[in-house]
Amino acid sequence: MSRLPRMSGRDTVKLLAKIGYLKDRQTGSHIVLRQQNYPHRRVVIPDHREIAKGTLRAIIHQVGLTVEEFVALYQG
Repeated sequence: MSRLPRMSGRDTVKLLAKIGYLKDRQTGSHIVLRQQNYPHRRVVIPDHREIAKGTLRAIIHQVGLTVEEFVALYQG
C-alpha cells in the first residue's frame, strides 16, 4: 500500500479539481466540493494545515479513488 502524502485542505481541493470536483461552498473551516459530472457527488474537505491520515483516506474513498490512484495523481 502506498504512503499518503501530507496535505493541507487547500492542496486537497486543488488536487480534486483535476478530476472534476469544484468548490460549491464553504462554511467555516469546511469546504464542500461538488463533482461536475454525473453522479454529482459531494465531499467535505476540512480547511486545515494538515489533514489527518484517516480523514484523507475517507475523502479518497468518497471520491471513488484508490490510495494508489490518489498518490499517482499527486505525483503527476
